Amino acid sequence: MVVPPITFDDREWRPVDSGRYSRRELNRQTGPYKSAVPAVLADWQPDVEGGLGADVDEASRALADFDSFAARTLGSDNPAIAPMSAILLRTESASSSQIENLTTSAKQLALAEIDESEKANAMTVIGNVRAMEAAIRLSRTIDESTVLAMHRELLRHQLGFEEHAGVLRDELVWIGDGNAGPREAQFVAPHHERIEPALADLIRFIARDDVPALVQVAVAHAQFETIHPFVDGNGRTGRALAQAMLRNKGVVSHTTIPLSAGLLVDTQTYFDALTAYRAGDAAPIVSRFAEAALFAAASGRTLVERLAAQLDDSRERMSGVRAHAVAWKALPLLIGQPVVNAKYLKAQLGLNDVTVQRALELLTERCVLVERTGLRRNRVWQHPGILAVLDDFAADIRRAR
Repeated sequence: MVVPPITFDDREWRPVDSGRYSRRELNRQTGPYKSAVPAVLADWQPDVEGGLGADVDEASRALADFDSFAARTLGSDNPAIAPMSAILLRTESASSSQIENLTTSAKQLALAEIDESEKANAMTVIGNVRAMEAAIRLSRTIDESTVLAMHRELLRHQLGFEEHAGVLRDELVWIGDGNAGPREAQFVAPHHERIEPALADLIRFIARDDVPALVQVAVAHAQFETIHPFVDGNGRTGRALAQAMLRNKGVVSHTTIPLSAGLLVDTQTYFDALTAYRAGDAAPIVSRFAEAALFAAASGRTLVERLAAQLDDSRERMSGVRAHAVAWKALPLLIGQPVVNAKYLKAQLGLNDVTVQRALELLTERCVLVERTGLRRNRVWQHPGILAVLDDFAADIRRAR
């Protein structure tokens, strides 16, 4: 699938002697280099034929079927559908972050959500959760402000990068070797003056409705990564953009697709596909997204089934509890937030301290929750079954890799 390849700007680099690099390194990084110039994409007409077209159709159907399955399993008016979507979104965020070598456990991520974790990676991944949330919330209209909002939510939680949150870069960035300069880099991103025109072109492409949705998502993602508009967080923002597009194009409407989990299975072919795209071949990135979508639909279905089973098991443990007990209202929330404290439940349910404590005591007595601190104050409860399901999902991805 031919796509216009990038061209190049011829530039000169003269590194600043900050004392961090040897004279030999500074000399090696002084001289000419080439930075990417993104191709114009807005009017590109894809030629999706043969096996690739069949793969795209199959993957698109799988995503739509998974979305319907999640809603059908819980019921579109079930109080657990929103928490289920929340945990799928968090799972997608964790996988997207892991592609960038940012790893955290389901428990640490859940603790970070209630301000009970001091783990730096967990707080960084929370930023990705917020970016994904913004992507879904703003998916009705995708424009530059949408992209900036996603990135703002992502980086404002990342220590040391807060000043760059939601701000287009005004400096050169590159991928690969050469900290002192770009001359030995694998990819040198476009100069900053090219970012806004390239983003405007990308937004025009995203707005089209005559391109197969999954092809459009894959190509838009690859173009975004080529533009590389931010100092940091481009990969995670680009995958959040993919989620916004899936919702915007009507591929899904109820839940978040764990697409990054499918990309995480084989990151090397994903990065190779981005390189091929820049050379003028869009087929590998479209194929990789189709493969990732099939994996996401299958693994996501299993995850939903296992989470729904945990909810059913918890309901059985609550057998005999009066129907109007507050504990029943707390139960669906545990799908999306399997680690809770009293403050969290008070905020979610709008109840007082005494009522919330009674609910937590009842859930603990019925072995739905386990208190994990052993303290009298500042206690935290967790749902071990749901955490186990999430850990198993992560283990399944590791085995698939």
